[in-house]
This record gives sequence, structure tokens and C-alpha cells, in this order.
Amino acid sequence: MKNILRSKILLITIIGLLLIVLQPQKALACDIDFEITNNKKDAYSVGDVLVIKVSVSLTHKSCPIAMEKTQFTMKGMKILGTTDWEQESSMVWTRKIKVQIIKDKGKHIVLNANRICDKDGGFGCLKLNYK
Repeated sequence: MKNILRSKILLITIIGLLLIVLQPQKALACDIDFEITNNKKDAYSVGDVLVIKVSVSLTHKSCPIAMEKTQFTMKGMKILGTTDWEQESSMVWTRKIKVQIIKDKGKHIVLNANRICDKDGGFGCLKLNYK
């Protein structure tokens, strides 16, 4: 009797774990990543200038939205200049953004990139610290 009870408990536990693990997850249509290519630090001061490489990896074969439609918002920095979008491979696009750190009330510097389309778009966030 104890073996049957243990088997049922084990079976219920396994089924419960599988239901949790195999639950559908919302997947974005593109991945947006950031890499600091010039002047990388643990914390930044007002006036620091850095270059950020933005990479957009398309997970669907074709995207009806042009790369220029990618929207950037920021807090604690201002854009000094950008490069044009370059296609590194069939599904990866990159561009560099030169920014300067400015004074802000928060304790973090934030750069967001957002792509909106009917395939759930994409979102990326870079968070930096003030000194």
C-alpha cells in the first residue's frame, strides 16, 4: 500500500513539474543586445563618453518593419552620433551609438531599444551605474 501511495505522489509531482516547465512562453520576434565597445567601466560620471554597439537578431525569416523604425529611449545620457544600420548576416543587424552621460535624478543610466510589429516585436535594455 505504501509503495502505491509513493508511486502516485511521485507521478503527480512529475506531471506537475512537466506542466510548469512546458508552459508556453511569450517569445519576442527579435532579440536586442547591447555591448559597450569603447570606455567600458563599472560606473560612469557626468561627461563620460562611450560607444554602444546595438545588435538586433531577427528570429523570424522576414520582418516587415525597417531597422530604422527601431525606437530608442534613454535616461541619464544623450546621443552624440550614430552609424547607419549594417547587416552582419542574414538575420543580424548592428549599429553603433555614441553617447555622453548627463546628470539625472535617478541612480541608473538606461538605454532602451524597442521594435514594434505584429510578431510581438522586440525589446532590449542596457542599465549602467553612476559613480
